[in-house]
Amino acid sequence: MPRYKLVIEYDGAPFRGWQRQADAPSVQGAVEAAVVRFSGEARTLTCAGRTDSGVHATHQVAHLDLTKDWRSDVVRDALNAHLRRVPVSILSAEAVDPAFNARHWAIRRHYRYRIVDRRSPAALTRAQIWHVPWALDADAMHAAGRSLLGLHDFTAFRAAECQARSPMRTLDRLDVARRDMGVMQEIVIEANARAFLHHQVRSMVGTLMLAGSGRLDAAGVADILASRDRSRCGPMAPSCGLCLVGVDYPEDGGPPVWPDAGK
Repeated sequence: MPRYKLVIEYDGAPFRGWQRQADAPSVQGAVEAAVVRFSGEARTLTCAGRTDSGVHATHQVAHLDLTKDWRSDVVRDALNAHLRRVPVSILSAEAVDPAFNARHWAIRRHYRYRIVDRRSPAALTRAQIWHVPWALDADAMHAAGRSLLGLHDFTAFRAAECQARSPMRTLDRLDVARRDMGVMQEIVIEANARAFLHHQVRSMVGTLMLAGSGRLDAAGVADILASRDRSRCGPMAPSCGLCLVGVDYPEDGGPPVWPDAGK
């Protein structure tokens, strides 16, 4: 049975997250409905990372099995034709090894979080950005985030309902920088890891916001991490500012070979 790797872009605002819901719109549900209309087959998509309600993606990856061996461009264009009424776009479809798994073969996920720190809210991008109505120190946020890099127990930044077996995660990148976007400036946070805990990125961003507000320093963030106490974490940043912007796979096209089990 042919397997296709899909790269998907979506605006998460009107959806209750990626995962199919019985009583609410979801990205998975929208794409699977398009698959039925296109091919007549009811298929389940497996994605690289299930995004929460309101979280966006410019590069989500999912795999899909179809009975017929369709041309990849036909799969892409046919699905897009049936997704015209929702803010979801199939950027590419590629025939891959039937063993390929969008979730288990992923070796790194890349997330971006956007903040506008000014008195007036953003009018055009309010569904894609967190409005903080006071000035933040991006350099202080970046410095505070250094203590979160590497392999740690991230219990303090983990949702209570997180289903991961272990709170241990390796954070490969956490960069904070101010960017001039023309009419306004944004603070952009880039976070990369093999995998994240539920709400980990948004919890880290909320804590870094406190550092940017002068209410925490780097040592304070390190203390929160070491405490393993969720109640000491900063406020969870809203979902609207978060976007999945990339998923990496082994360059040889095969399954990953993990050197350790602690990441």
